Amino acid sequence: MGEITTPTNRIVFAGTSQFAVPILDTLAREPYPIVGVVTQPDRPAGRGQTLQPPPVKVKALALNLPVYQPVTLKNEDARNLFTSLAPDLLVVVAYGKLLPPWLLSLPRYGAVNLHGSLLPRYRGAAPIQWAVANGDPETGVCTMRLDEGLDTGPVYSCAKTAIDPEETIQALSARLAGLGSELTKQTLAGIFSGTLDATPQDHARATLAPLLTKQDGVVDWNLPALAIHNRIRAFNPWPGTRTTFRGEVCRILRSRVRAESHAAPGSLVTSTGGQRLLAAGCGDGLLLELLEVQMPNRKPQSGLDFVNGFRVEPGEKFDSV
Repeated sequence: MGEITTPTNRIVFAGTSQFAVPILDTLAREPYPIVGVVTQPDRPAGRGQTLQPPPVKVKALALNLPVYQPVTLKNEDARNLFTSLAPDLLVVVAYGKLLPPWLLSLPRYGAVNLHGSLLPRYRGAAPIQWAVANGDPETGVCTMRLDEGLDTGPVYSCAKTAIDPEETIQALSARLAGLGSELTKQTLAGIFSGTLDATPQDHARATLAPLLTKQDGVVDWNLPALAIHNRIRAFNPWPGTRTTFRGEVCRILRSRVRAESHAAPGSLVTSTGGQRLLAAGCGDGLLLELLEVQMPNRKPQSGLDFVNGFRVEPGEKFDSV
């Protein structure tokens, strides 16, 4: 008798950013073949504007996986590419492009997306950043079946985690990617074995997490100190949180909330309780200590070095950008 073979489930992985790298690395160790990795084109970066490959491309090449970088998914070339790859399942993680309807219906198992929030909360491009910026106590990741809407598809599974009040976006993103790696692995096993069904979202509870803009990083000193602090944690490195000092843009990299103060919003305080520091008044009467800042064409420096280097006078102000 001839050998009995089990049908192989062919996967195409679509992702671009660092968040997707651990998931690709995990799936590459699973028994299903990854027949192609689709990522965005190389982009110019840095002072020299040299072309830089996306993190997913770097990882895929290290894993000896075939890489494809279509400029658009809206032409016949893209359709021919995916048709030739003949995926049984498309796995999408932080890819950065909307998938056309023909692509969603091409694989027999459809397209599975790992999303960085507890859906239906924070649908959109920046769910992790907005969870931190809004001071949420917890977040998580969900796997869902993609449909033609913006993160509106039915959900397979979710994993929750607490957000530490001082946790940065980089640390939280790394933790969520780790959670997402295991969740995606479990989801694929459930889909292929026929033991996992997707549940429709409650659209009435949906909130949005829109793409960040430079304007989101402008500090409004009339906000409560904690709200500003959360945005500093959420928006570093992009779009960064910025104010102006003596007519120049000052980036705020790290901060912490301090005690009550009589300082007006944006007014600088250089000592409190006998301690030298750099702090600013906020709209709720609390001080926000600025632990690390950066002025144009200078390296990041501590708040105290900033006070000493610029000979900051009490009562000077930060102004809007």
